[in-house]
Amino acid sequence: MTDTTTTKVPTWFWVVSGIALLWNSFGALAYLGQVNATPETLASLPEAERLLLENRPTWVTAAFAIAVWTGVLGSLFLLVKKAWATPIFMVSLGAALIQTFYNFFLTNAIEATGAGGVAFALTIILIGFGLVWFSRKSQAEGWIS
Repeated sequence: MTDTTTTKVPTWFWVVSGIALLWNSFGALAYLGQVNATPETLASLPEAERLLLENRPTWVTAAFAIAVWTGVLGSLFLLVKKAWATPIFMVSLGAALIQTFYNFFLTNAIEATGAGGVAFALTIILIGFGLVWFSRKSQAEGWIS
């Protein structure tokens, strides 16, 4: 006979986990859109943005890929209640920080994208920290293991 304690997972856990998957899926779609951009698509962008994309180093594109795909994976781990979500979200956040550092400090991305681009990048980072916090809280509460 085994004694197991089941912790009731609140409804809001599922809501946040589903929104996390949706958010990270949009990031994955944005990544796919950028790496598969046609010359016509690039030509339609403002020149400053086009140059940023065309001159981005491979390691920055790799950081983008790691950030979004580990974000999707972390969200899936939340939905199947696995504690692997936490380290996976930490990798995602780290990759997003690397990409954001490059954009903010090594390029003219702030000039090219303006306040909206900065706000969006900061939102991505804040959500990344939020998902790390949420997965840690979920583990501490026994909702994921």
